[in-house]
Amino acid sequence: MRIISYNVNGIRAAIKKGFVEWLATNPADIICLQETKATKEDVDTTEIEKLGYESYWFSAQKKGYSGVAIFTKIKPDNIVYGTSIEQSDFEGRVIQADFGPVSIVNAYFPSGTSGDERQNYKYQWLSEFEQYLVALRKKRPQLIVVGDYNIAHCEIDIHDPKGNKKSSGFLPEEREWMTEFLENGWVDTFRYLNPDVTGGYSWWSQRFPSVRLQNKGWRIDYICITDSLASTLKNASIFPDVKHSDHCPIFVELTPLKGL
Repeated sequence: MRIISYNVNGIRAAIKKGFVEWLATNPADIICLQETKATKEDVDTTEIEKLGYESYWFSAQKKGYSGVAIFTKIKPDNIVYGTSIEQSDFEGRVIQADFGPVSIVNAYFPSGTSGDERQNYKYQWLSEFEQYLVALRKKRPQLIVVGDYNIAHCEIDIHDPKGNKKSSGFLPEEREWMTEFLENGWVDTFRYLNPDVTGGYSWWSQRFPSVRLQNKGWRIDYICITDSLASTLKNASIFPDVKHSDHCPIFVELTPLKGL
């Protein structure tokens, strides 16, 4: 099972930059997108479907904002749209696909960069989402939570930790949430297989073009798995040379699982 998580920062913009051509290279069996900024009806998916991908979308009520989608060559047994948490669902932040005993939860975590109101909502969302996962895990113990977490966990995950210690996405409270999350039986797949790799970033500010060229980035996109799946992990990579967005795709490969 090959899985990609990718914040495309607008699927229609990404398509104009070669996203469908990249899909034609068969980068993964299941591709989880965040920040689609569109509904399925806004996008001509004909070429995507010709490549063998079925697509499932959960979009924000507000046009051109947020939204998640799953493109998959493996037919899911079930799709769950949202979490039944009102504001999160209004913003189109979570979609789940079940494949045999394994569930993939694709999530676009809120950003707090616009100010205190959204930062406070981010903390609320993190708490609600963690409680949601605790309950879900009792029913579906083999979970994969992919997405744009909007948190750089450790100093190794950000190019300038000292300069960003007061920046949303690297605040002590956010980093502590991530630490506690992982301590509760989750595995950060990239760091698990690449514990000492520096410069492994997945997002670069668009303010200055030189930022990405100089790799002054943040690792804020993750594929986390329940610890029961750790033995199936074959590969975890980041693809910084794929450039349809201010983020890049991240990748994992898991060995075939019983029931799939």
